[in-house]
Amino acid sequence: MQQNEFFTVNGPLKANIEPLALGSTLPDLDQYIAEIPAPFMASSEFSLLDQQNDAAKHELNQHNLKHVAELIEQQNSKLNLLLNYIISQQDDPAQRHVTHSFGAGQLTYITSEALKVGQIAKVKLFLDHPPAGIYCYAEVTDIQNSESGQLTTLSFVRILEEHQDLLIKAALYQQQKLLRQRSLDRDNQ
Repeated sequence: MQQNEFFTVNGPLKANIEPLALGSTLPDLDQYIAEIPAPFMASSEFSLLDQQNDAAKHELNQHNLKHVAELIEQQNSKLNLLLNYIISQQDDPAQRHVTHSFGAGQLTYITSEALKVGQIAKVKLFLDHPPAGIYCYAEVTDIQNSESGQLTTLSFVRILEEHQDLLIKAALYQQQKLLRQRSLDRDNQ
């Protein structure tokens, strides 16, 4: 899928963005996979377990085992808290940014760094929902001047498919939050 085939949602994601020197090349797929920090790989596995947890909880509720389902949900919440803590240890304050928008194909953020279109960057994304960390490479594809700096678009060029799936879930969750807020705002008028 091309990057523009994924929808993008306005919203904040915590990110570490490390622009590489001009002319830097992407690692090949095997090198990339080898350099992904273990907590980011584990978060993909946790996401798969979350899907299985949801299916098991639904099945338990169907058989009127509500308390067992609640216990499983509590254990899952504890594991997610632990995973988020472990992933947060990968956060480098010197490279910290917050996205302006994001999707499974790209992100935008404001920076004061002088970047060039075509420049490669290492990116770490820290998702709250689903709780996960994503490690990928992106290329600067657009730079626009704004009042607060340069609105820079990074398109993902080396990312695991399961990490794109996590970004799709995060974007859908963010969209759902925005729609709920609009509905509440309308009701309060």
